[in-house]
Amino acid sequence: MPETIYAARPRRSDAIAIARVVCILGVVYVHAWTGRSGEALAELRGTGQDALRWGLMEIFGRSAVPLLGLISGWLVAGSNRTRDFSSHIRRKARTIALPMILWNIIAIILVGGAALCLDLTAPIPKSFEWAMQEIFILTRNPDINVQMPFLRDLFLCMVAAPLLVRMPTWGLALVALAAAVAHIAGIGPPLLMRASILFFFTGGMIARRNDWAERAVAIPAIAAIAPFALLISAQLYVAIMVGDAMPRNAALALDLAVRVTAALAFWRLAWALAGSRMRNALLRIEPFVFFLFCAHLILIWLGGPFLGKLFGRMGSPLYPLYLLLQPLMVLAVVIAIATVLRRIAPRSAAILSGGRL
Repeated sequence: MPETIYAARPRRSDAIAIARVVCILGVVYVHAWTGRSGEALAELRGTGQDALRWGLMEIFGRSAVPLLGLISGWLVAGSNRTRDFSSHIRRKARTIALPMILWNIIAIILVGGAALCLDLTAPIPKSFEWAMQEIFILTRNPDINVQMPFLRDLFLCMVAAPLLVRMPTWGLALVALAAAVAHIAGIGPPLLMRASILFFFTGGMIARRNDWAERAVAIPAIAAIAPFALLISAQLYVAIMVGDAMPRNAALALDLAVRVTAALAFWRLAWALAGSRMRNALLRIEPFVFFLFCAHLILIWLGGPFLGKLFGRMGSPLYPLYLLLQPLMVLAVVIAIATVLRRIAPRSAAILSGGRL
């Protein structure tokens, strides 16, 4: 390996940590509180606030998530511990599956309880089968913690990782291709809620074998960002001008292409931030972002309506400010809760954060 790559290792580790911060903060935009039903949101389509919300969701939210899958695959491909199946599965069950289950239980208690007792507009527990689906995400996406299918599918990818790391690169490429075809065809559940996660997970393993992380940062910034800018613009055009008239498979193919270019663009951004004055501040946030990922929707369900009384619902004059600030607001609450929990119940903090606190 070239000497320049060895020299880049500390910055690469920082860039991975910063990428997690940027991506998970972006995920909050996908689930930001609007105070509107689906029908009311449809009536606002094409307005300035709808365009702002769509841009934040797609650019910083859904388009940033693929990089998390790539990073997971990249890290697994470089870990010798992955080859020991039993210890690997125990470790991933403790750091991915267990927190997911516990946070889903907490969501049912807090959000479902508030819906029953405080008349909060939120999903109400319906049956034992509904609770099992919410907790374990067996065959459908949950109603409350809608972000958790990522952890569910990531855990299944981790279960397959000891086999995947032993495959030749061409075999990994075939797995990635099959996952891409499944995503475009809309195939996945109940095995995988989102086949694209397997695509990016195996893509990260291939990237590790071919030093793509290092090669990507050697690309000029404009060349790394331009494909994403062009494709996200095309996706915005389709969303506004074409809408549901575009064939579903074509829309999913465009979506996957956007996500691939987004992963490159956001990795290049994370690398730049790792060499900037913002590095230290972002690295201080990183230990809290898994907690943020798991807890943010609970906080939005519970706190969104109260702050919404101050800022107004989507369509109100102050709502754009509220929308822009929601990730930082949720992050501040998460840091406060996690810090207190770490002091009074460090074991619980460790479990709920997957060992990251």
